[in-house]
Amino acid sequence: MPAESRTNAVWSTRPMSKVFFITGAGRSLGVDIARQALENGHQVVATGRRPETVLRALGGEHDNLLVAALDLTDPGTADAAVTAAVDRFGRIDVLVNNAANFYAGYFEVVSDQQMRQQIETNVFGPMNVTRAVLPVMRKQRAGHIMTISSLAGLVGQEFTAAYTTSKFAVEG
Repeated sequence: MPAESRTNAVWSTRPMSKVFFITGAGRSLGVDIARQALENGHQVVATGRRPETVLRALGGEHDNLLVAALDLTDPGTADAAVTAAVDRFGRIDVLVNNAANFYAGYFEVVSDQQMRQQIETNVFGPMNVTRAVLPVMRKQRAGHIMTISSLAGLVGQEFTAAYTTSKFAVEG
């Protein structure tokens, strides 16, 4: 093949569009990741407990966007969101476990219920979603899983006992 043809072939190939499944896409980092993926021509499954909030945060309906309800603590909603994603886009290439919550307070003032909810959401939540997505990725024989953590998962700080505990578990 002549050098010119090889060069044109390289420049004319576009990376294949990926399907991103993003938890916590209604605010903050989740919105930013979803917007970047959409702007780069990818398909996005943006999830959150309140789909209307996610849709509003991402600027409304979009051909490459599917907004799905997802409560991390409910494996059934994870399964339903994954099924909706595969029905719409045929696959899931990248799972971004981004959703989390934060209970502030010294250990002795964080209630047992708050501590359990922190662990349920920040540790078992990503496990629930990953467990729902893995069969899809195994069938495809491809996929990437990213779980967002925090510096709090490496260095404990005052007033963040519940959050730090959950992020240390995520790091593990």
